[in-house]
Amino acid sequence: MSSRIATRAVDPLLEGTVDVIVIGGGAAGLNGALMLARSRRSVVVIDSGSPRNALAEGVHGLLGLDGTPPAELYARGRDEVRRYGGVLVSGEVAAADPTAPTADGDLRFTVTLTDGHTLAARRLLVATGLRDVLPDVPGLAAHWGRGVVHCPYCHGWEVRDEPIGVLAVGSSSVHHALLFRQLTDDLVYFTHGTELDQDTRARFAARDIRVIDTPVQDVIDSTDGGIAGVRLTDGSVVARRVLAVATTMQARTEGLAGLRLQMEDIPGGMGRRFVAGMAGLTDVPGVWVAGNAVDLTAQVGASAAAGALAGAHINAVLATADTDAAIAETQRITPPATRTA
Repeated sequence: MSSRIATRAVDPLLEGTVDVIVIGGGAAGLNGALMLARSRRSVVVIDSGSPRNALAEGVHGLLGLDGTPPAELYARGRDEVRRYGGVLVSGEVAAADPTAPTADGDLRFTVTLTDGHTLAARRLLVATGLRDVLPDVPGLAAHWGRGVVHCPYCHGWEVRDEPIGVLAVGSSSVHHALLFRQLTDDLVYFTHGTELDQDTRARFAARDIRVIDTPVQDVIDSTDGGIAGVRLTDGSVVARRVLAVATTMQARTEGLAGLRLQMEDIPGGMGRRFVAGMAGLTDVPGVWVAGNAVDLTAQVGASAAAGALAGAHINAVLATADTDAAIAETQRITPPATRTA
């Protein structure tokens, strides 16, 4: 099933100013759009069609939908958004910028796609997700999402009892190893140039986790297309079927520089994310962020919930703005002599 989304270029919503543009069509973006569309808000979702979990066989840990292929889950979500009048646009954002507010002070934004098409909205929901950056080890990226995994909750059950190797990237890998030890009795920890103190080595020994300090040179393919093991810099080979690695997670920011959204680094070199408060509200008026772009460790269910909360909050803010505009219009058209105190 293709993850691309048919563009409804003839939809009148694409020619005027909509209530909300959602940038990103993953779990957070689609659930935010669903909440808005069900509240009869005009909403357009822009989706590049490249979700983080595209290579995964199924979404796990999501009650009632465990094991659902990501493409199927997102297809259902797009259908649900369309059912309530939302519009899905396939494309990538080239620029997003605040523009001059209306005469009554309501906010406005323009979003330009890489194909040159421009959309306008009163509010924005950024749900761009994140990009996983893998260590620069030859052969590692080719197995990403299958033989190379990062999350014991997303993939752990599927790799249980396999010979697993944890490729260390820093201090966070220690906890990573303890979580994957729950899933297999055959675990090897490759320090790969990172520090490992004696106390941690003792803890690993107590759990039968073998530690290898020789750096990893490359990943060896198996005859069935999976992983056969890793080759060390001394030429020796350690047989493994699965490699677990904590990636560096970077919020996707392409095309968003004009919004000047605040970002921050996560301690321990885990990555970089957008900064947002309650319900995804940012310090840029009229812009919300939800999902992995702000919560790097959120699974699909948590991202969807964050999108729903952001969508509800945006609707509430718009309801207040609509009422303020209605009062201003009433005062404008009502002669001064007939106005009440």
